[in-house]
Amino acid sequence: MTSRVEHTDVGAYALGILGEPDRTAFSDHLATCPSCTAELRELSGVADALAGIGPLGDDVAGAGEGNPAEVVDLLRRRRTADRRARRGTFVIGAAAAVTLVAGGIAAGTAISGEGGSVPVGHSAHGPAEEAYRTGTPLAGKGASGVTGGLVLETKGWGTHAVLELRGVKGPLECELVAVSPTGERRVVTGWAVPERGYGVPGSPEPLYVHGGVAWGPAGIDHFEVRTNGGDTLLTVAV
Repeated sequence: MTSRVEHTDVGAYALGILGEPDRTAFSDHLATCPSCTAELRELSGVADALAGIGPLGDDVAGAGEGNPAEVVDLLRRRRTADRRARRGTFVIGAAAAVTLVAGGIAAGTAISGEGGSVPVGHSAHGPAEEAYRTGTPLAGKGASGVTGGLVLETKGWGTHAVLELRGVKGPLECELVAVSPTGERRVVTGWAVPERGYGVPGSPEPLYVHGGVAWGPAGIDHFEVRTNGGDTLLTVAV
């Protein structure tokens, strides 16, 4: 990078292995490059995870001797290959590269089922699960073996609803439906249940989904989880 600043050298800068002239040049570059600045924030977890890690043995194929330069090379090649992908995809690749060199230490970010990214050391829950866990759930009344609840948030545009559902097996297509006091119905969100199901033996994790309806809480009598076959799996009174 002595002749020009390379955007892909953000990895080397994060790991602190650039020479002084290159480090100074890249530091100046960061002041005018929002893309590299944002990427550096994402890669800070990678640098922290590598701190204090010594060389590895020959048992990790392709990892060399744990040379940090090889990490940068992997980061750089991944960045070049994924330059047209969104940044979250690159961070997954960076985490995978560091895992090879660091001998299984999880670094970078974990991607939730909702598509959000969570730094190492923080909650790996998706946004729907996190909203449910931090809210005050309304318990639902379920069909045989089905349990669950809702967390409701009043918004300027209506009501945000977060559902936890357990005890269902597929294949099924389901909808969360809001029902007004007059019986009017609005679909909040929909999803598919795979054959293995959610919150059942062999697949113990519950399902978390969320969506919105234009009505405020005063305009909602209850919510229903219904299958595409017309069966009601769960009812939650408001």
